[in-house]
Amino acid sequence: MTGKRKESWVRVYKSPSTCTEQEHMKVWTWVHLGQHQQDLRCLNLHLLDHFRLPTNALSITHSSICLDNNCIPHTPRSTRYFKMAPGALIATTASGRTSPLYGTDTAAQAPPGQVEYRGYDHVTWWVSNAKQVAQFYITRMGFQPVAYKGLETGSRFIASHVVQNGDIRFVFTSPVRSSSRQTVKKALPEDQALLDEMHDHLDKHGDAVKDVAFEVDDVNAVYQSAISNGATSVSPPRVETSDSEGSVLLASIRTYGDTTHTFIQRSTYTGPFLPGYRPITLPEPTNSYLPPIHLSAIDHCVGNQDWNSMNSACEFYEQCLGFHRFWSVDDKEICTEYSALNSIVMSSSNGIVKMPINEPAVGKKKSQIEEYVDFYNGPGVQHIALRTGNIIDAVTNLRKRGVEFISVPESYYEDMYSRIIQAGATMTTAATTTKKNKESGGGGGGLQIKESWEKIRELNILIDFDAGGYLLQLFTKPLMDRPTVFLEVIQRENFDGFGAGNFRSLFEAIEREQEGRGNL
Repeated sequence: MTGKRKESWVRVYKSPSTCTEQEHMKVWTWVHLGQHQQDLRCLNLHLLDHFRLPTNALSITHSSICLDNNCIPHTPRSTRYFKMAPGALIATTASGRTSPLYGTDTAAQAPPGQVEYRGYDHVTWWVSNAKQVAQFYITRMGFQPVAYKGLETGSRFIASHVVQNGDIRFVFTSPVRSSSRQTVKKALPEDQALLDEMHDHLDKHGDAVKDVAFEVDDVNAVYQSAISNGATSVSPPRVETSDSEGSVLLASIRTYGDTTHTFIQRSTYTGPFLPGYRPITLPEPTNSYLPPIHLSAIDHCVGNQDWNSMNSACEFYEQCLGFHRFWSVDDKEICTEYSALNSIVMSSSNGIVKMPINEPAVGKKKSQIEEYVDFYNGPGVQHIALRTGNIIDAVTNLRKRGVEFISVPESYYEDMYSRIIQAGATMTTAATTTKKNKESGGGGGGLQIKESWEKIRELNILIDFDAGGYLLQLFTKPLMDRPTVFLEVIQRENFDGFGAGNFRSLFEAIEREQEGRGNL
């Protein structure tokens, strides 16, 4: 493909309304001649609607795609090429990182959506003892208590403790009465139904994430769009009002498994969390003498699916929530000798909310995804990534507070050090700042890793990078006795990927944990 054709392709594909008719014909001629040989469904809107082309014009099929005169075989079984959002088509490279057809960074560039997501509002966990779980996050993770709902506030059947670190809010909710089927004094029908659902959820899943809530600009629009596109309603839009703090608008829908999404509109509310919650204003004494943990926001929230269920879950986010496919890898990239998985990252149009979706792939033994689904008894939230601006301090202090992380072998750091040097990146070691000269084969393009290599290695932190930036990440061990939910701590430095360069090492580390549990 010539540079001129590539430029025309970009202009048409990203902004067809700005192209001349001559450019339209150049791009269509290029596609029609078969030089773009991928499934053309992702061009329907631009080629059919804007160019007013006949539908039978899209019946072109070939077995490879040519980019800058390099032909890459297309294997239908593989997820090497995915239909992404309108405006982007992403190819995964041999290293697992993504490579766009035009000059963007790692991620797909989506057009402005009709629904504006402001970000993650909070995550609700249904647990057997909310008070104790909240204390774990306070003492181990450095969260602060901010709000409470329970018997003292008039909530007769459930108790909720809200904790916060940066913009991360977790809500831990427990029943304070037994199941309504066993309760002598009957509750109202809606309270009975909630009690039954909570007890059933705890019995089936254990302590787990029940709801991932998004703050949005227009709850009614988001909810109606989701329902009209096939989502199942949990609760239609409703206004909740406080005495003096204002009101919020909420609505909820079902997503994969027993997990739900709540949409929240807070434009007139000034309270610490939601109406009906009592603010906690006294400082938490434990945090005054333990090392601080500075977290900023939820980076992403990962959902595990059962066999062959990933694509249907992704289609739900596309059709019902207006998300697009941001990034993907398949079992050829995420695999070890024993197990494998497929993964697609779904993103809101503005890129603020990202929901990776995983499924198991065929391997010699049981993968981490299979283990999760077995013990969780279905699909659900596998882990939540918590972003920080300083992972060295965060992990150092989390370890001091007793948080347990997975172990990374020394061989990982030997291999990674060689990769970094060969790429021409600059990093700080105890002795000096080291750089591989480009004339010696490096190609890092001036990438500088500011953190101490010795500290990264000492703390077992994983690193991935490209010419433009890098990320640092580390994963806790499962938080419960069931090997289900865990947390990730992540720092991004101009890097939007998801650590594909670490997948094999991460998988091997998790397999060692699985083997210790007798589940590999």
